[in-house]
Amino acid sequence: MNDYAQLLPIARAAMSTAREIVLSRGSFSVAAKGDRDMVTDVDLAVEDAVRGLLGKETPEIPVVGEERGGRAAGGLWWTLDPVDGTANFARGIPLCAVSLALVDGSRSVLAAISAPFLDVEYSAVDGHGAWAGEQRLRCSEVTDIADAVISLGDFALEEHESDRNRVRLGLLRDLGARAQRVRMIGTSAIDLAWVAHGKLDGTINLSNHPWDTMAGVLLVREAGGVVLDEDGTGHSADSAVTIALSPGVRDEIMATLRRNS
Repeated sequence: MNDYAQLLPIARAAMSTAREIVLSRGSFSVAAKGDRDMVTDVDLAVEDAVRGLLGKETPEIPVVGEERGGRAAGGLWWTLDPVDGTANFARGIPLCAVSLALVDGSRSVLAAISAPFLDVEYSAVDGHGAWAGEQRLRCSEVTDIADAVISLGDFALEEHESDRNRVRLGLLRDLGARAQRVRMIGTSAIDLAWVAHGKLDGTINLSNHPWDTMAGVLLVREAGGVVLDEDGTGHSADSAVTIALSPGVRDEIMATLRRNS
């Protein structure tokens, strides 16, 4: 199967279902799932509902989700983050999103991201552009780091990630001294969507969970941006990190990462 666009209505239906669940929950429960990590019953309800819809519409395509797991065995697979930015959501901060991608092997080929509290839905199909509703997206044309707004992914919570956090601190210091602004938004899906939308000029996420990144990665590529691994090679589901950039700041940001790695 390579006519990925025929699956876009299914992905959009999944986002509509997810959005309704997120917006309809006036109250919810929060449980710990790790050190300073959490899950809400909304995360679980969204994942179960979207899995049910995808299982009915595309039973031959496995689903890998943040909360319920799953395994890709090559070929096509869906990857889902039911609420990306759970910590924001749990505090009533509207920066959270549902992120769904169709991956072919290790490369995303279809994407749908819904930011329910921002009332925007993003979508992309490989070779057909990136969109916010009916608006076609283009990455920014910023070329000077002094004009750039760059976001960083969250600090890692696990003790064995101390080296990664050292890199994050170096990036904050380095970019903070030279970029127009540095932001930590708390959701990879919105970080990446906003690079595609031209609201950010780049985002550096020093991890690469496919449910967090694969949808947004396709949005950035289809909007004319570049998405790289830490060594500067092209990003895939197997990459160590996710660095999404407008082309004009690519060299400067990658040099900054090398200085602090």
